[in-house]
Amino acid sequence: MNSVIYNGDKVTPSKVVCVGRNYVEHIEELGNEIPENMVIFNKPNSAIANELNYYGEDCRFEGEISFLIVGGKIAGVGFGLDLTHAKTQNQLKAKGLPWERAKAFNGSAVFSEFISLNVSLDSLEMKLYRNDKLVQFANYELMMYKPLTIVEEIGSFMSFEDGDIVMSGTPKGVGTYQKGDKFVGQILSNGRILVEGSWAVK
Repeated sequence: MNSVIYNGDKVTPSKVVCVGRNYVEHIEELGNEIPENMVIFNKPNSAIANELNYYGEDCRFEGEISFLIVGGKIAGVGFGLDLTHAKTQNQLKAKGLPWERAKAFNGSAVFSEFISLNVSLDSLEMKLYRNDKLVQFANYELMMYKPLTIVEEIGSFMSFEDGDIVMSGTPKGVGTYQKGDKFVGQILSNGRILVEGSWAVK
């Protein structure tokens, strides 16, 4: 089973629960409709990684504010990359089929370390740099569904195990990447870096 680091210790999530289409500008960027209800999908434990690999020319990066769950509540925060086979996802969406082949493959959920959340949720921000250029920015205010609402909605039909991760959606600026690219993902509170992850694409 794959693990993440939370406050210096290894934690093994049973699953990663992801929210899709949670930022209006990202919805418009991909030409999707604003959903009537929260879009939720899962990644299995086998998707979790701490290295960023190259999976082909249509594989897209999506930076996200991610939360670690303990006791059914948000306990920790970290940075996450949701990797997507974009062409495959578009084909599946066109046929009304599930997204797992595009979203849940091995290595498709890349995480920084997680730390205890000891700041206000509404102060959180996310920045993702690719080759030293800022490519994505998100904050609490830009989210259509806020973190507590997300956890409540997921918990209404699915049980959380301690250590499970929630990925809260990606803002505009997603794109494909190449071998050798360097990414730095940051979670901030009122401009102060709380946790940071860095990866060189293999």
